[in-house]
Amino acid sequence: MGYTTHVRGEFAIEPPLTWNEIKDGPFTTPMALGQAVRLYMSSTHEYDLALRVHEESVDTDEGTLVRRTGTALVMREIDEYRERGLVEQVQQVIDLFPTHAFTGRLECEGEENTDIWRVAVRDGRAVRIEPRIVWPDEDGAL
Repeated sequence: MGYTTHVRGEFAIEPPLTWNEIKDGPFTTPMALGQAVRLYMSSTHEYDLALRVHEESVDTDEGTLVRRTGTALVMREIDEYRERGLVEQVQQVIDLFPTHAFTGRLECEGEENTDIWRVAVRDGRAVRIEPRIVWPDEDGAL
């Protein structure tokens, strides 16, 4: 066992990633329909992130077409997550898709009550944001 971090939240992707961007990218595992696609940085190390894939059935003259798009970047389900370069991983995904905007944030909370921070995207860069603790003015009313 080691120090764990709980992460919640997501980054919406606009415009959504197309199937062509997803299928030939770093998404090397078979996709279970309706589930997130795992991302791989290399053949030996997985991202801690996944894409949420939206499926839409469209009726055409030839039959039903299933359109898949990547709509959000989310955390994978990891029971005991040990944060290891989460900001860098988010940046790598942003760099893979420079024509798409990533909006939202990941809220991170470690085991210690003072270990809280966020991952956000500012001007195309993933950044770690730590809160500022401010004491109220002792001379003023509380």
